[in-house]
Amino acid sequence: MAATMNAAVSLTSSSSSSFPATSCAIAPERIRFTKGALFYKSNNVVTGKRVVSIRAETTTDTPPPPVKKVEKISKKNEEGVIVNRYRPKEPYTGKVLLNTKITADDAPGETWHMLFSHDGEIPYREGQSVGVIADGIDKNGKPHKVRLYSIASSALGDLGNSETVSLCVKRLVYTNDAGEVVKGVCSNFLCDLTPGSAVKLTGPVGKEMLMPKDPNATVIMLATGTGIAPFRSFLWKMFFEKHEDYEFNGLAWLFLGVPTTSSLLYQEEFDKMKAKAPENFRVDYAISREQANDKGEKMYIQTRMAQYAPELWELLKKDNTFVYMCGLKGMEKGIDDIMVSLAANDGIDWFDYKKQLKKAEQWNVEVY
Repeated sequence: MAATMNAAVSLTSSSSSSFPATSCAIAPERIRFTKGALFYKSNNVVTGKRVVSIRAETTTDTPPPPVKKVEKISKKNEEGVIVNRYRPKEPYTGKVLLNTKITADDAPGETWHMLFSHDGEIPYREGQSVGVIADGIDKNGKPHKVRLYSIASSALGDLGNSETVSLCVKRLVYTNDAGEVVKGVCSNFLCDLTPGSAVKLTGPVGKEMLMPKDPNATVIMLATGTGIAPFRSFLWKMFFEKHEDYEFNGLAWLFLGVPTTSSLLYQEEFDKMKAKAPENFRVDYAISREQANDKGEKMYIQTRMAQYAPELWELLKKDNTFVYMCGLKGMEKGIDDIMVSLAANDGIDWFDYKKQLKKAEQWNVEVY
């Protein structure tokens, strides 16, 4: 075995107490090996007129055994998940089976539910997204870029045959600073589709919003507007479907924020779920233009959550509670504001705790 010898040298001198430190090389054959440290056979070596006390130790250059990497086991339904089967350069062409407006005529904006066939070629999971490429070209004469949309159906799809995918899309129309009416390219393309039309799809993509594997988990879902899409996919699997390997027995708690009652999405479906499993499903709406709290503040999603803040905080302290957030970016700050003081009451820094939740896959955010 190759070895490197290091000698720790202590010099004593009768004529000087400040004799400089000296090192010397020790021949390997003069070293006696024991189970403990290595020591030179003689205690003293005479160098000139001075007596040198030597202790030699050795370190080997044999590298330590490699540390075996522990494979992280995800708490989410990640096993076998597929991503990017179809890419923008080679998309899949599906067919429109259904396209219907699901907001009332007096709602501030239109939201549509659409159903596309994919013949089993885009095997997505609940919580994933698909890309859509609008027909036509942009102002530079190039094909439109892909636009990602959260999937609004379970993996089985609305027809239950694993061959369709559903989206929930709001038609984007606004007036710019110059007073011009601007229409979002992809959202208007999708909302104008009719049954039988072709649509170019990519994906599936994403793992951030995958469902937890634990059927006994508490799943808190926070959505604004069309951010409801991934949670409709969760809830269909939990309450409308039968699976041999999954039966939900936990708590699903949905908070949905919209501007008006006429903007509520999938309310009839949620009413049926509530009737079917009252102990396992809770839903609270925050209707900002029609509701207010006791202080007269508009009822945004974080305002509604504040009414249940102590209960939510107790749930967040459990290791089988998962929070999913989808929709407008600003709502996360509002939720932080609620939790800071509650965590502080328990001597916990909320932002540090939220980092731990993220690391444990229990805090999942997809906002825009």
